[in-house]
Amino acid sequence: MKVGYKRVSTVEQKFDRQELGDVEKVFEEKVSGGTSERAALQEMITFVRSGDEVVVYSIDRLARNLRDLQSIVQQLNDKGVSIEFLSERLVFKADADDAFAKLQLQMLGAFSEYERNMIRKRQAEGIAKAKAKGVYERRGKRISRKRIIDMTNDGSSVTDIANEMGISRMTVYRILKEAA
Repeated sequence: MKVGYKRVSTVEQKFDRQELGDVEKVFEEKVSGGTSERAALQEMITFVRSGDEVVVYSIDRLARNLRDLQSIVQQLNDKGVSIEFLSERLVFKADADDAFAKLQLQMLGAFSEYERNMIRKRQAEGIAKAKAKGVYERRGKRISRKRIIDMTNDGSSVTDIANEMGISRMTVYRILKEAA
């Protein structure tokens, strides 16, 4: 089975540019790639079976941390699942031992991690300058935890709640876990 995985960092972003071609099932999420603790990613890893192929648009869509990237690829390969990165034209199979492909994965993964760190550094610099000018306002809470709990009690699914409130399913799960 050909399985796709798509990720964007924020709920405002769209999956449009991540064209995966002909896949039978797609796992999508709107959450930072800075951690591997992502609901759809874990679902996808659990779902795939030996002989399946996972298709991802680019390495940075799977992980923004080299250690996580290597771990995810290894988990999939250990299950007998291959993974293809369309943008980089790389394929990793359980039975293949391609040293050059591994080197490319490590280099591109390191660049992805570096890029994420630079984004965070620029963001921190911008916030510091805004604070110095007295114009920085921290984004206020806009998630109603009570509403999430009420919607859950009324029988709404996590996906429906996330879509209606414009947040990720992972955020809904986290709030429900905190409330339990």
